[in-house]
Amino acid sequence: MPNKKEHIPAGRTVSKPAYIGLAILLFLFAGTAFSLIFRLEPALIVKVLSQKEIRFALSLSLATSLCSLFLAVIIGLPASWAIVFGKPPFRSCINILLDLPSVMPPLAAGIGLLLLFGHQGIFGKIDPRITVKLFSPLGVIIAQTYLALSIFTRSGVSALMSIDPNYIDAAHNLGLSPGQVFFLVEIPLIWKPLLGGCILAFSRAIGEFGACLMLAGATRMKTETLPMAIFLNIASGDFDAAAVCAVILMAMAGLMLILLHSAQKGNYA
Repeated sequence: MPNKKEHIPAGRTVSKPAYIGLAILLFLFAGTAFSLIFRLEPALIVKVLSQKEIRFALSLSLATSLCSLFLAVIIGLPASWAIVFGKPPFRSCINILLDLPSVMPPLAAGIGLLLLFGHQGIFGKIDPRITVKLFSPLGVIIAQTYLALSIFTRSGVSALMSIDPNYIDAAHNLGLSPGQVFFLVEIPLIWKPLLGGCILAFSRAIGEFGACLMLAGATRMKTETLPMAIFLNIASGDFDAAAVCAVILMAMAGLMLILLHSAQKGNYA
């Protein structure tokens, strides 16, 4: 993608109220992070991380989020290709449905998934074993995939639409099949935006709480991801454990942001 140079009109000035808004924004965002970080001492973090429950929540979060990302990629990438180049009917409706998980409250999404996969749902009637296994890591993966899939597919659609059609036409003129064009031409051209989509999808999955709560429940040492551990420990009065889990999630979010900016470097000025 071509670089976009920043352009500021000559003589453009910013009024003082704008800086007040910027100061409030920085105070809220930075203050939230620093308040959480400075609340905890290193010895306390080490102590909490030594607990079996917290290590379980961390490992479950990483495992389920990676599984959800894998499912989002293998489903979302072909779906993105079909949306962009297949020109399916009711494309505007498909675009609305694609963005629906991003704007729907997670708890509402969780109820919908529960009805879809539950005893009375389509999947529950096809295979009742799915319903039995919902309140397990499987339910966590389904909820995380539902949300990660929307983010990754939207990134895939945007990336594919940004490809210069001349590259695709040249590849077809060379005798490449549609599949070969996809893997040998299109994917190499858009791997950075796709990587960014993977990072965003993984970040969304690992921080998911509402849909996981409704679909998989909140059971210690079974469906306890890091967001669930925060909820359970706050409910039981263990604020330190909840705060450490929050710091871990915040550190992961910071790492994901660094990776995202690195992936986008060179695409934007």
